[in-house]
Amino acid sequence: MAQEIDSVDAKILDIIQRDAGLSVAEIADRVGLSSSPCWRRIKRMEEAGFIRGRVTILDNFALGLNFEVIASVKLALPNRENLQAFEDMVLAWPEVTEVMTVTGQVDYMIHVVTTDMHAYDNFLRDKLLGSALVSDVQSRIVIRVAKRTTALPLDLVENVK
Repeated sequence: MAQEIDSVDAKILDIIQRDAGLSVAEIADRVGLSSSPCWRRIKRMEEAGFIRGRVTILDNFALGLNFEVIASVKLALPNRENLQAFEDMVLAWPEVTEVMTVTGQVDYMIHVVTTDMHAYDNFLRDKLLGSALVSDVQSRIVIRVAKRTTALPLDLVENVK
């Protein structure tokens, strides 16, 4: 059974998932608590696994990482060992920002971020297709991102007291 959170916890989570750079005092002020109880709630939610980490979201375009691809990857033989070997392999590739096991005709969808089409071609040839684990890759070039967020829809959480 999932651990319960109350409405104040949900507000805290919503605030920090949108801006993890806020101080505990700023978060406490926004939810109507003093700093110490707010800090204790945050620590409890970290220990419970609701908060996995805090990161800074970078702008890939400002950094010159202007080429994004969503690739469908089919393994040659999708057995337990090969699935794990593929996942271990892509974890080491910095160009891959997301890896999802999916249902259907392919085994994985991966999000790849790189500088340009030539860099992606090198990644595709040298890494993805260079692996005997992979039998097919279908690449979809991202033209424009209409929405990108890491914020979860906390209003859908059923275990809020």
